[in-house]
This record gives sequence, structure tokens and C-alpha cells, in this order.
Amino acid sequence: MMAIELILLSFLIIVAVAICLMKRLLSVVILFASYCVVMSVVWMLLAAPDLAITEAAVGTGITSVLFFIILKRLKVIENESRDENKGENEARMDGEYRE
Repeated sequence: MMAIELILLSFLIIVAVAICLMKRLLSVVILFASYCVVMSVVWMLLAAPDLAITEAAVGTGITSVLFFIILKRLKVIENESRDENKGENEARMDGEYRE
């Protein structure tokens, strides 16, 4: 049981640092949702099922959905996907010119 807890806690630390360093908001929201899922598993391992259910419902469910709605309203999702497509098109063009 101790190994599982160490793996989960190290995952939580890595994800928390990654969230702080990420620049794409969509990736941050997805990482935050995974953080909440793992945190609810940790609460279950610590014999706190009420906190686990609350974390799963509020952290993973409601908060993530609200973040996705906010990103959609701010048009961040479209802008990030447009930037990715622009970068891919530029990379293709660079590859074509090099050949």
C-alpha cells in the first residue's frame, strides 16, 4: 500500500509543478482534472470516502466543466488550436522548401 501512495503523491507533485509551468490553458485544465481524480483516490486510500466523493464531484466534475465553458467563451480553445495548426502548416512549408 505504501508504494501506491508514494506513486500517487509523486504524481500529484509532478502535475502541480507542470500546471504552474504550462502555457496552454486547455492543457492546464486537463491536468487539473487529472490532479483532482488522483486526489480523490488518495482520499479513498486515507479512509475518507466523503472527501473523495466531494473531490471527484466538485474538483473533477463541476470545476473542470466550468473551466472548459470559460475557455470556450473566451475563445481560448479555438485560438490555441488555430496556433497549433498554424505551427504545423509552417513546419510543413519549411519542410517543403528544404527538400
